[in-house]
Amino acid sequence: MATLTDAGRLVIKIGSALLVDRTTGALRAAWLGSLAQDVAWLKGQGVDVVLVSSGSIALGREVLGLGRGPLALEQSQAAAAVGQIRLARAYEEVLAPHGITTAQVLVTLEDSANRRRYLNSRATLETLIGLGAVPIVNENDTVATDEIRFGDNDRLAAQIAVTVGADQLILLSDVDGFYSANPSCDPDAKRFEVIDRVTPQIEAMAGDAGSGLSKGGMKTKLMAAKTAVSAGCAMAITEGSVMRPLLALAAGANATWFTPHTDPQAARKRWIAAMKPIGTVTLDAGAVMALGRGNSLLPAGITAVTGPFERGDAIALLGPNGATIGSGLSRYNAEEATRIKGHKSTEIEALLGYPGRAAFVHRDDMAL
Repeated sequence: MATLTDAGRLVIKIGSALLVDRTTGALRAAWLGSLAQDVAWLKGQGVDVVLVSSGSIALGREVLGLGRGPLALEQSQAAAAVGQIRLARAYEEVLAPHGITTAQVLVTLEDSANRRRYLNSRATLETLIGLGAVPIVNENDTVATDEIRFGDNDRLAAQIAVTVGADQLILLSDVDGFYSANPSCDPDAKRFEVIDRVTPQIEAMAGDAGSGLSKGGMKTKLMAAKTAVSAGCAMAITEGSVMRPLLALAAGANATWFTPHTDPQAARKRWIAAMKPIGTVTLDAGAVMALGRGNSLLPAGITAVTGPFERGDAIALLGPNGATIGSGLSRYNAEEATRIKGHKSTEIEALLGYPGRAAFVHRDDMAL
C-alpha cells in the first residue's frame, strides 16, 4: 500500500471510545495531543487533512449527569449540544500550538442526499482546506432525527472522503484491522492485510459493535469501505488507541487496507457522466477550447441555455454546432444562467443582485 504521506488528501475518523475514557467519561487529553502531533506531521508533508470526530454525546452526557444507559433522542441531542462545544474547543487547543487553524463542520445525511446541499458542503470544505484549515466534521446530532441521520461516523467519514475527493480514509478503531471472526472470542481469527473486494463472504464475517461508547461495528466499517473504494479512495482500519496512531500506521502497524480500482478524480468523472442531464448550455468555440485545456466553464462562454435545471443538477455541454461535448454540475439554476450567459464573471453580482461563483461549471464537476 502507498504510505500516508503519499496521499494528497486524507480523511481520519476518530471514534468516541478513543476520545473519551470509558470509566470516567473524561476526554483523553494526552492521546488527543498525540493525534495533533500526527496531524501537524502530515500537514508538514503537504497532506490535506480532514478529521471526522465522534465524541460530542459521550462528553456531554457526563456534564449533564445522564449516566451510561441508553438515551432518548432528546437526551442525545441535549448531550450533543453541550459536548460539541467541548469537543471543538479540545481540538482547537491541541492543534493551535502547531499553527493549525481548526473549523467545525456539522452535517446530516440530508447534506449529502440533497445535491444542492452536497455542493454547498463540498464548496465549504474545499475552501477551508484551501485556506490551510483542518475541518473537524461531526454529525449534527443536535438537530438530526433518525430519518436524516448517518447513524455512525464510519459511513459519515466515507461520505466526507467522497465529498472532498480524498485519496485515503483511515478509520482509527479499537481493533487493528478486519478479522475473519471476533479475535476476542476466536483464537483462530485471521486478520486480513489487504481486501481487494468486499465479497458476500467478507460481509458474513463482520460482527456488531463492541464498545459501549461507539455505535460503529465491522458491518458499518465494511459499508464505509464500499463507499470509499467505489470513489477511488483507499481505506484502512487500524488500532487507534496507541499514542501517535498515524505515525504508527505509517511505520507499519497492523491494519487492513481496502484497495480502490480507480482514483478519486476518475471515479467522480464517471459518476457525473452517468447522470441524466436536466438541461443544456451551448458554448462558443473559445469556451470549448478552454475546457479542452482543463479550465472551468465561465458564463462568458455560454451562448444559449435550455431546460428547467436547478443548481447542482447535471447539464449537457454543447459545442457551437450542437454536438454534446460533455456534462457537468451547474452552479446556477436555469433562470440565473439565462441572465448571466455571455457575461464576464465580474458582472455576476450586478446581474443577479448578489455575489456568485466565478465558474458556471467547475472543472472538478465536469466530465468531457
